[in-house]
Parts: sequence; structure tokens; C-alpha cells
Amino acid sequence: MADQTLSINHLPDLLTVREAASVLRVSPLTLKRWGKRGKLPAIRINSRGDRRYRKEAILYLLGIQIKED
Repeated sequence: MADQTLSINHLPDLLTVREAASVLRVSPLTLKRWGKRGKLPAIRINSRGDRRYRKEAILYLLGIQIKED
């Protein structure tokens, strides 16, 4: 699988664990720990309970403000 870098300007509204970890430059295990501490809450989807992370929460952790029009 090719290493794909996500652009902060073109992030999807919901990021997978792998995408969020890549953008934040942390391991997926760190994301799980942050979720347990409430630092980065995950949204659970489908019957497997896969985790997704809101783009706004990722940008907030990076210190990036979203401009509202």
C-alpha cells in the first residue's frame, strides 16, 4: 500500500483511525488512549464499532481554527 499523505486543507469530515493518526503524527494506540481520557472522542460506526474522528476535533488538537463564513 502506498503511503498517502492527507492535506489538512482536504480532510474528510470523518477520519479513520489510520488517517487521524497520520495527520496527528501519533500511533493508533495513542488515539485510543486519548479517547479514553476524553482528549479526542471517537464516533462509533457500524456493527463492528469502528472508530471515526471529527475533522474539527483533529484541527483543534493541531491548534487550527476553522473560519466560519
